Amino acid sequence: MFNDFKLVAETPVYVQVSNYIKRLMMQGALQAGQRLPSTRELAELLGVSRGSIIAAYEALNEEGLAYAVTGKGNFVAEVAAPGPNTVPEWRMDWRERMNRQARLSVELDHMKRGRPGLRAGKGKILFTSIAPDEQLFDLENVKRAFLDRMAVEGRVLLNYGYAKGYKPLIDFLLKYMERKGVDLTGKDLLITSGFTEGLDIVLSAIGRDGGAGGRMLCENPTHQTAIKNLRRHGFEITGIPMEPDGLDLAALERELQMQPFDGAFLVPSYHNPTGIVTSAEKRMALLELLGRYRVPVIEDGFNEELRYSGSHVAPLIAMAGQGNGVVYLGSFSKVLFPGIRVGWVLADRELIEVLESVKRARSIHTSTLDQSLLYQYLLNGNLEKYLKRARAEYRRKYEWTKACCEREVPYSRLSGSGGLHLFLEFPDGFDTWKLLELCADQGVLFTPGDMFYVDGGGRNTMRIGFSRVSEEDIEKGIRLIGEMAAKLLEAVHE
Repeated sequence: MFNDFKLVAETPVYVQVSNYIKRLMMQGALQAGQRLPSTRELAELLGVSRGSIIAAYEALNEEGLAYAVTGKGNFVAEVAAPGPNTVPEWRMDWRERMNRQARLSVELDHMKRGRPGLRAGKGKILFTSIAPDEQLFDLENVKRAFLDRMAVEGRVLLNYGYAKGYKPLIDFLLKYMERKGVDLTGKDLLITSGFTEGLDIVLSAIGRDGGAGGRMLCENPTHQTAIKNLRRHGFEITGIPMEPDGLDLAALERELQMQPFDGAFLVPSYHNPTGIVTSAEKRMALLELLGRYRVPVIEDGFNEELRYSGSHVAPLIAMAGQGNGVVYLGSFSKVLFPGIRVGWVLADRELIEVLESVKRARSIHTSTLDQSLLYQYLLNGNLEKYLKRARAEYRRKYEWTKACCEREVPYSRLSGSGGLHLFLEFPDGFDTWKLLELCADQGVLFTPGDMFYVDGGGRNTMRIGFSRVSEEDIEKGIRLIGEMAAKLLEAVHE
């Protein structure tokens, strides 16, 4: 006994000793009432200091796993340790117990379903991500914000928070949205753990009873995470084709005339995956049309801050004025730090009251520490300075990626007015999954576009995310994609 102890770095020695003795207790090697070696003896056996053994024994005594007898030493306490005569081992087939929503989540999980050869790996050029470039992260100001806020109310921040959110951040974000042109009359804001939780909470509140979901409109293609969540909540999805300036209004009206809808999920700015920015004129027409048919809008404020050229276009919730038919989902995940899981829902005050109760029942509250860190970072005036630097870097990559695609890739159509990605379409009959397999063999990955379509289409499309790729690798990767695409097109035409 005591001959298999091994020290590891970064964990205090006394903690390692304490955990080692616990393991021996649980395995039955140390029995209740058995005397433990003296501190000097165990220090020699384990090759550590006597002080570490003393601290380890004190920790075990505090946990009730050992006890000290004056003049006699330390002894193993009575503990409920598993043994051969305890509860018989039995096993569950958990897959049989999974409900429809769980099975659907697995089915729609493209990360798990990815083929081994098509997964990220060292040395590959990855156009699959549209996350921020971590090399741009403003670490010093984030550290300063953390220390500033902890100095003010550290103990409060480590306790439970409120389902609605951290009030200083709520107040800041309300003013932030007001500067975007939003009329806050009759509106309120709920903090969420990112965009996905916000969408999940909204869908769970507006869906029909009994898990039937309802009918939802969206652009086709659209945000793949939104498709997954809509289907998980039982919604039937009707996709409306995209035009260069946004949704096809004629196609939308035809669908509205055919049947009622419970909502419309829209990404009007730097749309994922096409990168299209819906024009101001079309936004007004959308709101008028959906308002006429009494269809509420869930607006994803995706990448609004990453505008590289042209004038700012107000979000739908701003254009709606004092109307309450738009629910806005906001997040800084694509422009600041996705590791800080903070998003928000801005909507009618009565709806927010309901969503607050839904959130409280689900997750109690979003991390107060995350919220306060984001608040202090914003309060310190860092957002605009960071955005200025980020826009310059992403704009350079955007223009370079676009130029490389125009020079190297035989696409039929390219879209993307900003943000962190471009969307390419090839002629009908072209298969971007075949293209991906050819490119993956050479170490280049991108995202096939069919996963963004609600009707099985898009097999001839692809999304190229450039935010985390160097300019050298952008050129190299795009050139390879172009070469492989040309070969496939020749085969299609033969």
